[in-house]
Amino acid sequence: MTRRSIEEIIARADELADRFENYEPHPGDENAPLPPVMALKLAAWRRDAAERDLAAAIREAREQRVSWRDVGQAIGTSGEAARQRYSATA
Repeated sequence: MTRRSIEEIIARADELADRFENYEPHPGDENAPLPPVMALKLAAWRRDAAERDLAAAIREAREQRVSWRDVGQAIGTSGEAARQRYSATA
């Protein structure tokens, strides 16, 4: 592995920043498929965000005295399953 000097690292960073700032998209760039690993990371991030949103919505519903039965029905499961999964966050 070749060690780079601080000057080389800064020059490379400046080059990349210039490329980023001057990037002009090509037709079709916005619809280009993601590499498989990036698609997996994006899907996992979306799942985590959705779980946080769902937990917050359930917490709000429970604060408003919505029953576990109704919570379960709203999310496509039984009230007992919803209670077991989300009671610690509600």
